[in-house]
Amino acid sequence: MKNINLLDKDSNASIILAGILALIIGVGVARFVFTSLLPPMLEDYLTVSFAGILASVNYVGYLAGSIFSVFIKDVYTKVKFFRLGMILSILTTLVLGTTQNETLWLISRVVAGFGAAMALIVGSAIVMSKLKIDNKTKAMGIHFSGIGFSILVTDLIARAVFYFEGTWSDAWIVLTIFAFFVSFYPMYILSFGKKVNTNITKHHFDIKLFTPFVILLIMAYFCEGVGMVVQSTFIPDIINSLEGLEGYGNLTWTLVGLAGIPSCIIWMNLAHKYGSVNIIIIAMSLQVIGILISALTNNMYLNLLSGILYGGTFIGLVALFMSLGGKLAGANPVILMGALTTSYGIGQVLAPLYSVALIEKFGNYDYALYLTAFIVSSGVVLLLISKMLKIVKD
Repeated sequence: MKNINLLDKDSNASIILAGILALIIGVGVARFVFTSLLPPMLEDYLTVSFAGILASVNYVGYLAGSIFSVFIKDVYTKVKFFRLGMILSILTTLVLGTTQNETLWLISRVVAGFGAAMALIVGSAIVMSKLKIDNKTKAMGIHFSGIGFSILVTDLIARAVFYFEGTWSDAWIVLTIFAFFVSFYPMYILSFGKKVNTNITKHHFDIKLFTPFVILLIMAYFCEGVGMVVQSTFIPDIINSLEGLEGYGNLTWTLVGLAGIPSCIIWMNLAHKYGSVNIIIIAMSLQVIGILISALTNNMYLNLLSGILYGGTFIGLVALFMSLGGKLAGANPVILMGALTTSYGIGQVLAPLYSVALIEKFGNYDYALYLTAFIVSSGVVLLLISKMLKIVKD
């Protein structure tokens, strides 16, 4: 059996591990743990409307990073901005643990969003470029399982802080310390030596990549961005607000992370066998069912299932869309990864804003969930149209 050296920058195992750890920091610490800590923050600091605004501006930063990433041409520059993303994810987390100034929180969430984009988009592009393996689709499925780990690991850290009677501020500080020490490994591994072939160091923007199918794919990913963000921001509070389910919100969020870890590998394997678009359609349809459950019933088991359906689909869908985009882009995967995530980011910016407006108007989450389910269903229709027109390339 071949020995695995996890300090070898060119080892596939170390590259995938570094990518997963980068996602735990850039996506988990800088974004998803906010959801885990939302219920205690709502009790003594945040309002639902301000929480929605914070979520929206976080995705404004993410959207800016997504657009910016499209134009990073040099591999060494990609590494620099990936590392910057790691640093920003850590510093902005520290802000949340040491201040309660609304202006600073707004700024930190915007900057954290930019950092998350560098970790997810640029980091994933580096992982895809560095991997030396024939079937990168399956390997990237393992990489994107890091999104599930990002939810689970950061949620468990937050739970541990509360177990020892800490506050949500303490949780942010502990998460900062955790991210600081863990960040050294991905920043070391996800880099290139000085002997990188100059033929692959520069990539040029090619408008020909944006075929009719790619445009429909980008529009569908916008719809998925909407579907992802409403539950990722509010799901613990949605569950806690249902009669008889008070206190079950955090358990549901933990199930989201658990379901998300294997989902990428499962969905990517299915995509390899049956085609990416077919599997995306199935996953988005299941997500619609999960979104509607909390609006239609307060049954405990069904609502726990809604968390499983959400975690089991949205993380896999990120992997499916991003990997398909990277494959279609060829030599420069960051081009379509960035374009797709820009569309996704626009949906993420808009969804918390309409959700807050509907929550304040009707006093519950039902209508926000109905509208979200409708938008995600529209994404399914767009992909079905691409199949009817026979312009699918997967």
